[in-house]
Amino acid sequence: MNLIESILADAAAVTAIRRDIHAHPELCFEEQRTSDLIAKTLTDWGIPIHRGLGKTGVVAILKAGTGDRAVGLRADIDALPMTEHNTFAHASQYQGRMHACGHDGHTAMLLAAAKHLSKHRNYDGTVYLIFQPAEEGGGGAREMIKDGIFDLFPMEAVFGAHNWPGRPVGHFALRSGPVMASSNEFKITIHGKGAHAAMPNNGIDPVPVACQLVQALQTIISRNKKPTDAGVISVTMIHTGEATNVIPDSCEISGTVRTFTLDVLDLIEKRMREITEHTCAAFETSCEFEFVRNYPPTINHAAETAFVQGVLSELVGAANVSEFEPTMGAEDFSFFLQEKPGCYFLVANGDGSHREGGHGIGPCMLHNPSYDFNDDLIPLGGTVWVRLAEKWLATPRVAG
Repeated sequence: MNLIESILADAAAVTAIRRDIHAHPELCFEEQRTSDLIAKTLTDWGIPIHRGLGKTGVVAILKAGTGDRAVGLRADIDALPMTEHNTFAHASQYQGRMHACGHDGHTAMLLAAAKHLSKHRNYDGTVYLIFQPAEEGGGGAREMIKDGIFDLFPMEAVFGAHNWPGRPVGHFALRSGPVMASSNEFKITIHGKGAHAAMPNNGIDPVPVACQLVQALQTIISRNKKPTDAGVISVTMIHTGEATNVIPDSCEISGTVRTFTLDVLDLIEKRMREITEHTCAAFETSCEFEFVRNYPPTINHAAETAFVQGVLSELVGAANVSEFEPTMGAEDFSFFLQEKPGCYFLVANGDGSHREGGHGIGPCMLHNPSYDFNDDLIPLGGTVWVRLAEKWLATPRVAG
């Protein structure tokens, strides 16, 4: 593994930045301190920046030579609304906020690359470094697009990465096609007629209708969707009632839907609406059906995925670059991939043994209160970003 010497030399300083961000987590679209820190760091290194896209986003602009080629590299910067169980020195200082997904580390890896790319301009063209807010549910990528990121900073392709616990540092995973699912929410409100529980004939009970619906919705997965197409309907909340001897007026069902394609998503939403409306009508209840599409599926482009696989294989060896098993989790980098060719890949974060004393009980998994990013990834990730940008700008553009 041939890591870049200047990035290795700066690893301790960048690690300190990462831990500062970890200690001061900020939620989606509230990343003002984080954004200020990123902006000041880049400015101190003499790197031009643009601020304000997606409210708190930062874009760094690195140019060299006279070429008109351009590539984008993205890191997310927001934290999660959960309480950290770790007690080491850089643990979260804010109750109910935590960098439990490693966005602090993603930011650090891109900053490490930024400093090297600024000092050693071994490329001909432009590298845009995108520090994106609000990945955790806010759709920060979508908002940066609405604010004109690809108009202001035209780029041929965009690349993103995420740490992934469980495999040794030095391993990577990627694949072409769908790698993460669409994320969608639904809420069904069933309106009946309240009554005394001892005299149900005087009312219209929405509870058995809800029970019928929970089961019926699963037939979409087992009987309407092709067995070879992936899809998940999960009812995760049922809210109703206030007393054991009262039939409630209404019942609310909520949950999530995940798919790898928009065609399957269209089918599921259509059938959910039809089954809900007709089931409620059969029981003489009325209903409201709400379906919100949050993130589309994350779909890697074939040529760009092959390109990244080549860069990674050169750096760590082909044996350490494996197939990314698609997950039903979601990622708003999907919005960028709808606009530009690109690839989203995984960087192994280790097994958790890197955590310092004072970590919470439990595994070092994503969205876990005992998680912490592995700082050994900073020089590796920074090297990957540099080599990816340099090789992209040096590779002849394919016509048409």
